[in-house]
Amino acid sequence: MPESVADLARGVRERSRAHIARAITLVESSRPDHRERARELLALLAPDTGQGMRVGISGIPGAGKSTFIDALGTRLIERGHRVAVVAVDPSSARTGGSVLGDRTRMAQLTASEDAFVRPSPSGAHLGGVARATREGMLVLEAAGFDVVLVETVGVGQSEVAVAEMVDTFLLLALARGGDQLQGIKRGILEMADVIAVNKADGEHAGDARVAARELSGAMRLMNSDPDARRPPVLTCSAQTGDGLDEVWEAVLEHRRWLESQGSLHARRAEQQREWMWAMVDSELRDAVRRSPRVRELLAEITPGVRTGSVSAVDGAARIIAAFGADLAQRPGE
Repeated sequence: MPESVADLARGVRERSRAHIARAITLVESSRPDHRERARELLALLAPDTGQGMRVGISGIPGAGKSTFIDALGTRLIERGHRVAVVAVDPSSARTGGSVLGDRTRMAQLTASEDAFVRPSPSGAHLGGVARATREGMLVLEAAGFDVVLVETVGVGQSEVAVAEMVDTFLLLALARGGDQLQGIKRGILEMADVIAVNKADGEHAGDARVAARELSGAMRLMNSDPDARRPPVLTCSAQTGDGLDEVWEAVLEHRRWLESQGSLHARRAEQQREWMWAMVDSELRDAVRRSPRVRELLAEITPGVRTGSVSAVDGAARIIAAFGADLAQRPGE
């Protein structure tokens, strides 16, 4: 007999790792019956969510995100925190992403009872991955994880998706001799709340300090308002542990600043509104694809769309019309 949603919620609150894993699998599912159970589960868990620190971590390839998270998370656990890590990887739909590699580079965290490392699921589109990540975060908070680290594995829109679901967005940079800002896009810099130049050890320590100065200068040029908050730029080494305490203190300082400005509640409230509309978009997309009339029409028009004899605009209009006809027929069934 399938486990009831109430039993699943109880197991999550009791911090059963098996129940936590099953609950996250449920909220990741796109099956209509699973979505209904997931909504019921999240409603039951809602009173136990919202208290955790939600931190997004991104960075250019090679910046050492997974090693950084492993070192930082282990340090936080030593201080009494319970740490959850989720990885947003929209590319995994075709390639499997780098999830296995990331988990092997988080060996200390994956071995700890006070940590939970979970990759986001493969998804046909980033919206589905973001939905699963958001809802998975709520399950983890209800399970008593007071720090949730969200790692972007993919590039581009995944950073935007993560920035829109966390309290603090931490950008990891990497010094690359002769071109310290290589690979960092302006849009990502504008989203950053804290910036850390990683791998600041050994022969790379000097380059890291130069990169930090250049990044600080870039942030001043991007926003010349003297009263505006500018992200602090620090250096650290995940290998040696140097600077990790300062980076975490910068994250805490950003949270204190949000609270003092009244912005933390406002940020989360706006995220809830955006999430609502993202869910509407996702559910409508799935409903259209399940429509019998749309399925019949797709078999008819897809070859023409591919060859160009049917325009994408016309195809979209016919799909919407077919979906509307299905909706109009339902009340009389």
